[in-house]
Amino acid sequence: MLNGDRFVIVGRAGMDFYPDPPGTRTEDGATWISALGGSAANTAVQIVKLGGRADIVTCVSDDAVGRYVCNRLDHYGVGRAHVRAAGGEARTSLAIVETTIEDHQSVIYRNGAADFEMNVADVEAVDWDGYDAMITAGTVFAAEPSRTAAFRALELAREAGMPTFFDIDYRPYSWPSAAEASGVLSRAGTMADVIVGNDVEFGFMAGDYEAGLDKAHCLIGAGAGVVIYKMGEKGAVTITGAGAERSGIWRVDALKPTGAGDSFMGGFVSALAQGREIAEAVARGSACAAITVTRPTCSAALPDTGELDRFMADHPGPTED
Repeated sequence: MLNGDRFVIVGRAGMDFYPDPPGTRTEDGATWISALGGSAANTAVQIVKLGGRADIVTCVSDDAVGRYVCNRLDHYGVGRAHVRAAGGEARTSLAIVETTIEDHQSVIYRNGAADFEMNVADVEAVDWDGYDAMITAGTVFAAEPSRTAAFRALELAREAGMPTFFDIDYRPYSWPSAAEASGVLSRAGTMADVIVGNDVEFGFMAGDYEAGLDKAHCLIGAGAGVVIYKMGEKGAVTITGAGAERSGIWRVDALKPTGAGDSFMGGFVSALAQGREIAEAVARGSACAAITVTRPTCSAALPDTGELDRFMADHPGPTED
């Protein structure tokens, strides 16, 4: 499916704050730690930690927080030649996230988000022939001008002959209405070769939670080559033109729920870039997610190749609920 490990990721990079130590409630926080955040940025970091190359296309605010994000991208080795500083009142996305499982709270500040300022010129400036695959996520489609830019990026990726990966990543607070989100995300799904989402997201796209798995199967008929239907602790279903295959999860004692989806995507595409079969790629992506939820923050929690291989060797293996 992939002929190399050079990825271009169109999406969001932001700043995360965590009350410290782990387990502290936000309202009780006195000491805080910061980290690079945002789904596209986290996915890019995971790819780099696993030996691949990743460049991100996005906008950040033209201020200290935007520069913080750029510095952290540099720290992890993520390419940012296509990260533009947006002026005016645009602000980089900020997330206040707890390292907790029970009654977990995440508060996202995205009013006037800088990443929504990404435009068609930003994606048309990319040398698409210099990459092997494109990845994007649903958040970037939630507002203009980034929505039009993201659709243009999918077109350019297809014209360049590269596979496209789409993480549904539906976040209601980013959208004007559920109806608009359903239509836009469904359209994006018809333009992607590989679609990844959870049961709630597919159910949302279908307009009925119980019809989510049927929607996933329909997307294969609409043009996708692979659809991964994630079901939390119940594992996942990988759907292709040849049929559907169920897989389990790697059971761990989690500290927090966040970062799993980004880690899964990074681990999954990295495995495909290494020439692994889809089932093995799903297993490696799931293992990345399992490791990530056992450690504080998202970007810093993402495993490198050595950590991933040791985990898979030492763990009894994925199980289905």
